[in-house]
Amino acid sequence: MTSPITIRLGARARQRIAAEGVQAADIAIVPAAAGGPKGLILHGLDCWMFGGWLQAAPRQRRLVGASIGAWRMAASTFDDPVAAHKRLARLYAAQRYPAKVTPAYVSQTCRALLDELLDGRAAEAVSHPDHHLSVLTVRGVGPLGRTGGQRWREMAGFLHAAASNTLARRHLAASMERVVFHHAGDDADWLRQPFDAFAAHFVGLQPANLRDALLASGSIPLVLDAVSAIAGAPDGAYWDGGLIDYHLHLPYQRDPGLVLYPHFSDYIVPGWLDKAMPWRRAGARGGDPALDNVILVSPSPAFVASLPNGKLPDRRDFKFYGQDHAARTRDWTRAIAESERLAEAFARWCERPDLSLAAAF
Repeated sequence: MTSPITIRLGARARQRIAAEGVQAADIAIVPAAAGGPKGLILHGLDCWMFGGWLQAAPRQRRLVGASIGAWRMAASTFDDPVAAHKRLARLYAAQRYPAKVTPAYVSQTCRALLDELLDGRAAEAVSHPDHHLSVLTVRGVGPLGRTGGQRWREMAGFLHAAASNTLARRHLAASMERVVFHHAGDDADWLRQPFDAFAAHFVGLQPANLRDALLASGSIPLVLDAVSAIAGAPDGAYWDGGLIDYHLHLPYQRDPGLVLYPHFSDYIVPGWLDKAMPWRRAGARGGDPALDNVILVSPSPAFVASLPNGKLPDRRDFKFYGQDHAARTRDWTRAIAESERLAEAFARWCERPDLSLAAAF
């Protein structure tokens, strides 16, 4: 029977699992990619991990995400993470937009979604004793930092950034800086030492800035408005963290523990603007030290083919379904329900890990 999951392992992760099996106590970092509706397919894994498996082996863990990944990881830090994940899945699938929509309207809708997700419990998310949340955002600099709320300036700044990125990823640093909003009990030291070309700022999470940090982390230029005046953060226009950290190609090897990465694909794309450049995928040119301790679990092609329309939910569905909101919500809800099969398959693999079924990075 074809497995619904694909597993990839770094060399250190493979060696550790071969010697000790898969132990929840070994999991030190859980990353969560940007990707909009694609993240819904990880709902079952999120509920399984945070609703029982990781809870049974308490330790300090770093949960780091961008865009919907940050929203998922925030839900994981609630006192009742399963209820929070179910709330997020329901709210996300139920989004509705008119045929002609402005960025201001999308931002207002997402702000309301986050308010309902947080449900007055932001203090739980920023002070969890074990699960330390980090929300990745982008601060615009250069042309992208001088939009002044004017759409033409925003477009010009974004096009300039995209053109620079085609030359080399490092050129994107002239348009964007990484801003990490992190748990007060975790100074995010593993990210502070430079590992790429991007300048970085670090801001402590607090109830007063959690909602805005999460909104900024998902604010795609030209689709949503920039977020500004975030409590405790440097002045500026804040955008989607996925612009720099789409699939979170971070220096995981700096942590002695293992990284459990539930992902909607079996490869890692560094930045959102790199999607059409397969040669920039992590490990595309040989060994990648950053992935040495990573366990990546993703939906298999057979599983994806079994979903409505034979694909993962994605942002194009808003256009495909148009104003038939009920049909889109129905199909997304079905995909969310199917995601439980991913959790069941991965739980079985963790009980008896067959390394012959796991590919290498």
